[in-house]
Amino acid sequence: MPSTLTNSHTSSQYGANPVKEGEVRLNEMGSEVIEGYTCKPKNYDAQRPIMHYKTLLLLCDDERCGRAGKTDKASELREILKDMGLNKGANRIKVSRTGCYGACRFRQVCQVTENTQANGNPKNNALWLRYTHNFKEQDWRDIFTLLAEDKSLQEKLESKHFIPMKVYN
Repeated sequence: MPSTLTNSHTSSQYGANPVKEGEVRLNEMGSEVIEGYTCKPKNYDAQRPIMHYKTLLLLCDDERCGRAGKTDKASELREILKDMGLNKGANRIKVSRTGCYGACRFRQVCQVTENTQANGNPKNNALWLRYTHNFKEQDWRDIFTLLAEDKSLQEKLESKHFIPMKVYN
């Protein structure tokens, strides 16, 4: 069976379809993907640095939160980022799925983490957004624009979007 060369990023047209026998796919970094996986490189290089991100969104995708929106929210967000050109480069925003945060009463939650070692905005670091399954595409585009422009989310968005955090002294 001749191999076919295709892109294997999970937000591509292949979704979560793993690489089949005889098929060759490349992830967005140009690495060949291992059979049975969607994005894991075939030729793993432990010394190769990971792709830079300015902002990391940790989206709860566990049982309750994942069902709250009844859609694959992480993939939807990655498509929006791709359309906005924020899936690579100095202002790259990365979306990762997580398990349960134990904040189900605020479902679907999303933790915003800024790469403060590089060019992340400390004001947006460790913020928690709630009920994100109700956010519309334009809401996410507005949030992504604020993050890319280093504007404070708490200064620009309504307080109802944030989970209050108890800080121990």
